[in-house]
Amino acid sequence: MRKFVCLLIGGFAMVSCAPMTPQSRIEQNPAAFAALSAKDQNTVRQGMISKGMSRDAVMLAWGQPSARVEGYRDGKASERWDYTASEPVYTSSMYGGIGYYGGYRGRYGRYYGPYVPYGYGFGPTVTYVPYCKSRVWFVNGRVDAWERAQ
Repeated sequence: MRKFVCLLIGGFAMVSCAPMTPQSRIEQNPAAFAALSAKDQNTVRQGMISKGMSRDAVMLAWGQPSARVEGYRDGKASERWDYTASEPVYTSSMYGGIGYYGGYRGRYGRYYGPYVPYGYGFGPTVTYVPYCKSRVWFVNGRVDAWERAQ
């Protein structure tokens, strides 16, 4: 029983970390894929989009957008889908000295945490900065334009 539970947890962990691909989205939505034209099906399989594609085709090719913005363009209903990602930014800093507080700066600039009479250190930090990796514009429910970062 214990081995079964360990295998179950391990299998769940592996599945939850698997990236979504066009093929996995197609397998999850076979009816939406079957409704596409042969040309659009081929484009979706490659993970690409083209002008005139439907929202469902873009969803299968690129997945769920991070944000959706509605509006009007040239008197027609429009929508923009933004896809974001994040990239690591690495920084390094030196800290410490005599009378160094080893805690953190709280509200109103006060330090909290253990007081250390002396101490020095080197602090590498990784911060993930979001950026827009691609955008798709729809007019009347069809792809009008798109851009993608290289």
